[in-house]
Amino acid sequence: MNLSFFDQFASPCLLGIPLILISVLFPTLLMPSPTNRWLTNRLSTLQLWIIHLTTKQLMLPLNKKGHKWALVLTSLMMLLLTINLLGLLPYTFTPTTQLSMNMALAFPLWLATLLTGLRHQPTTSLGHLLPEGTPTPLIPALILIETTSLLIRPLALGVRLTANLTAGHLLIQLISTATTTLLPILPTVSILTTLILLLLTILEIAVAMIQAYVFVLLLSLYLQENI
Repeated sequence: MNLSFFDQFASPCLLGIPLILISVLFPTLLMPSPTNRWLTNRLSTLQLWIIHLTTKQLMLPLNKKGHKWALVLTSLMMLLLTINLLGLLPYTFTPTTQLSMNMALAFPLWLATLLTGLRHQPTTSLGHLLPEGTPTPLIPALILIETTSLLIRPLALGVRLTANLTAGHLLIQLISTATTTLLPILPTVSILTTLILLLLTILEIAVAMIQAYVFVLLLSLYLQENI
C-alpha cells in the first residue's frame, strides 16, 4: 500500500521509453498559436490576459536591462503553471514532482543571473556577500554564511516546488483512498471525507498556481540583485 502511494511519482513508460518528455511538451499545445489575428476566441483572450498580467508583475522590480528576460521568465511561468494544473487531472503525471526536473530548471537560470551580475557589476554582486558596517571579527563568518545562502538558492527553488506538489498529491490520494474504503462501511463519514477531498482539491489548484508564480518571482528577484 505504501509503495502504491508513491507509484504516481514514477515516470510512466511505454515499451521501456519514458513518457515524461510528452508530459513536458504537452502544455505547449494549449498555448495560442500565431495567427493573422491577435485574438481568435475567448480562450486565447484569457490566455493573453494572464500572460500580460504575469509579465507586468514579474517586470515591475526590474529595470530596462532586466526586461530582456521577460520572454524567458514568462514562458517558464506559463509552462510551470500549465504542468502543475494538468497534473491534478486523473490518470495524469506531474513532471514538476520530480526533483531532477526542477533542479534542471532552477540551477541554470540561477547561474545565469549570478553570471550576469559578475559580468556587468562584479563589485556590487560580490558586495552582497558582506553587509556594510560589519565588525571586522565577523567578516569571515558572514562571508561564509552569505556564500552558503547564495549557493543553496537553486536547491531551495527546486525542493520547494517538489515538496509542495508531492505533499499535495499524497494528501489527495490518501483521502481519496479513505473515501472509497469507508463508503460501504460508513457512508456518512465517507461523504464528509469527500467534502474534505473537494476542499483539498481546490487548495491544490491554488498551490499549483502559487508555486509556479513563486518559483519565477524568486528568479526575478535574484536577477534584480545582479543588474
